[in-house]
Amino acid sequence: MLRPVVAADGTVDLKGVEPARDRLWLEVGFGGGEHLAWQAEHHPDVTVIGAEPFLNGVASLLAHVDDSGLGNVRIIDGDVRPLLDALPPTSLERIFVLFPDPWPKARHHKRRIVNHWSANRFADLLVDGGELRLATDIMDYARWMMAAVWPHPDLTWTARRPGDWRSRTRDWPGTRYEAKAIEAGRTPVFLTFRRKARGTSQ
Repeated sequence: MLRPVVAADGTVDLKGVEPARDRLWLEVGFGGGEHLAWQAEHHPDVTVIGAEPFLNGVASLLAHVDDSGLGNVRIIDGDVRPLLDALPPTSLERIFVLFPDPWPKARHHKRRIVNHWSANRFADLLVDGGELRLATDIMDYARWMMAAVWPHPDLTWTARRPGDWRSRTRDWPGTRYEAKAIEAGRTPVFLTFRRKARGTSQ
């Protein structure tokens, strides 16, 4: 399990992530790892970094990696925020935050990973045209996500019709958590934002 190294000065040695590939994607809180493993398998020219604080999730992803012989997955078994702080601008092509902990109690909302700070950071880290993909089955959190990300001047919501946020695209596989949410009667929301070209207002 090769981890990106955050140096004492706060920088990241991306060669420690994958010297042979320039394309980097990041999944924040990958859960059981099935989505991350699918993306890695279908995009072998991309290094997919996953951050997950829970040991069971890390173990599950490692099983997927072993079963499929994936050589382009890198895992951080902990909080993603030090990595977000340390990565240089325009270093990521895609960022996934799928079904994060909604922290439903109002006093815990400050712990939600999608917020105004992370929206700014995501916009800074994405290359021009890069994608931020968010998903949740908690409507309060969906509204929270939109309030944090939709107004950002450098990110554009790609939806043009209700079906665009009610269903996943073909290159967005489902997860066990999503299946459990649907079984429990909750309807997931899928939000995709694209990074605007720098130096333009389009």
